[in-house]
Amino acid sequence: MAKHSGDGSDEDTPGSPACFLHELDQDGRVGTDRQQARDVARWRKAERARLLAVRLKMTQEYRDTLTERIANSLESLIPASDGAIVSAYFPIRAEPDLRPWMRAAHARGIRIALPVALAAGQPLTFREWHPDVRLARGLWNIPYPAATAEVVPTVLLAPLVGFDPDCYRLGYGGGFFDRTLAVIAGAPVVFGVGFPEASIPTIYPQPHDVPMSWIVTGAASAVRANPVRQP
Repeated sequence: MAKHSGDGSDEDTPGSPACFLHELDQDGRVGTDRQQARDVARWRKAERARLLAVRLKMTQEYRDTLTERIANSLESLIPASDGAIVSAYFPIRAEPDLRPWMRAAHARGIRIALPVALAAGQPLTFREWHPDVRLARGLWNIPYPAATAEVVPTVLLAPLVGFDPDCYRLGYGGGFFDRTLAVIAGAPVVFGVGFPEASIPTIYPQPHDVPMSWIVTGAASAVRANPVRQP
């Protein structure tokens, strides 16, 4: 387990990878120069495609083994405390399938929510989920609760495509989680969830990127990224 959604969009532009280490600022982030931003977007698109190809080639048995370890880690890291609301996700593209964990967490008293993405370029909202809830379909055909109340999660599970040692997350390119974290109330704890093969040296973070509180992969170690959001 290392401290690290299923949004299916891809807004980046195509191109070949490049090295930007000499252009990082004193905080290790890529500057706001427009050419740099375009270069990073092209690099991320190529790296995203590579990492997704790696994940899709994993055997179901391997993914199931790691997903069980991820679920065990989440069970120990997320207590069934009063008022806890955990936003989970329905898996796409061979992501860790946490639906059994969602049912088990609900059974032990944790309130579960699912993100709702109905329009590109907008922050996510969240609706409460339970095992018998009626589901509708949002962007990219991703299910969400059709008629339950909107809630504000205290914990977010963010599926990842890639992650780096500073717990920055490479997603699908739609920017939903960054937009959401910029406006959500209460500074929720954020767990990036993925497999160890998603580890990369850097995502070349830009000013809008928000690091995860933890990254959970099923590996043996946990890395704290942001003590303010630590559970």
